[in-house]
Amino acid sequence: MSSNLPPIEAQRVRLRTIDESDIDHLHAIFSDPKVMRYWSTPPLESLAEARALLKEIQTLNQEGTMLKWGVALKPTDTVIGTVTLFNLERTQGRAEIGYAQALAYWGHGYIHEALQALLTYAFEEMKLRRLEADVDPRNAASIKTLERLGFQREGFLRERWHVGGEIQDALFYGLLEREWHRP
Repeated sequence: MSSNLPPIEAQRVRLRTIDESDIDHLHAIFSDPKVMRYWSTPPLESLAEARALLKEIQTLNQEGTMLKWGVALKPTDTVIGTVTLFNLERTQGRAEIGYAQALAYWGHGYIHEALQALLTYAFEEMKLRRLEADVDPRNAASIKTLERLGFQREGFLRERWHVGGEIQDALFYGLLEREWHRP
């Protein structure tokens, strides 16, 4: 299946299409309870679920209703995470961002670098005006990442998510193109 995703280069990572050869890495990321702790869906339970997720990603990428890239380390081309533009409202010039990264790579700045490249693409190539992010208030690392990128807290949404039997609040963040400072 072809994709609407252009590859995006950053210093240490490349944002690229996720394909069948990445299925084990995709499964490892999205089946890890620590990675999925603050996600809006529960961890994957099987490789079959990872295959279904890959098919959904490919379909939505092809339709252009969601754009999800694999974050691959440049030296090995190993997918260590994903970055996403979703709920795309092209006529309104807005989208939401999402991201996930394998636990082994936390704390090395890879996701920050990948998000800088994604934001540059969203604002400069797609000509979006506004990006939004929804984050669990307990996810201090994600909040720090968003704030380092220039996102501003715009709201607190009480009991927004019900995941795995737990009710979760959400913080809502926004970043306007005119506030973006390209790295």
